[in-house]
Amino acid sequence: MTDNLGKLKQDIMSDIYQNRMLLTASRDKKEGWTLVSGLWSPFYIQLRLLSSFPETLKKVGRAMTMLLNEKAPNVNKVVGVAFAGIPIATAISLDSGLPACHTRKMLGVRTEEDLHRAIREYGQHSLVEGVVEDGDVLCIVDDLVTGMESKLIARAQIQAEIVRREVQNVICDDVAVVLDRKQGAKMKAVKAGIRLHSLIDFVDEGLPLLQNSMDSEEYKLIANYLADPSGYQP
Repeated sequence: MTDNLGKLKQDIMSDIYQNRMLLTASRDKKEGWTLVSGLWSPFYIQLRLLSSFPETLKKVGRAMTMLLNEKAPNVNKVVGVAFAGIPIATAISLDSGLPACHTRKMLGVRTEEDLHRAIREYGQHSLVEGVVEDGDVLCIVDDLVTGMESKLIARAQIQAEIVRREVQNVICDDVAVVLDRKQGAKMKAVKAGIRLHSLIDFVDEGLPLLQNSMDSEEYKLIANYLADPSGYQP
């Protein structure tokens, strides 16, 4: 199983790079990107495009199923985070047979405080689409994780829906993502009592898997940036 998963990770990272779901300053946009956090970055990951590449999405579904079987075997249902997590949760469902749900997109929600305000204004609309039943063990599924904030919001949204539906003994303590940018999410997950499972850690695994695909300067820029982003800020 380990060898198969390793091959899948290699193929997935290669597909992500070749299909420009990973953009770089050297190859795609010389001025780079300013992230939501305000930090400048020489690369940008856009896994929202995964559903446009069904063979890659199929590999992701297989690899994520293997990850959950190993790290979260008690999970009996996956919940995709709108929008990027929805096709990934569906791919996992098709590969594993686990039922899938998904959160609804809440416009203007960036914090848990925003969420609670939006819920008060949302009326009786469902916050989660799909069947949630007594005793379910849920796993939140998304494309990548940076600082954990959006996953905490998704969890709070799911918990609010559980209360609204009056289902009992539902556990939602697992989060699974394709890529972890390694920018503090693991520590925040632990503090929140969440088990974070990442298929590929971008720093330790993802970038090294691309060393033979990138030119040397491109690889060096991203590797040095990841080692110390502060040295690249305006």
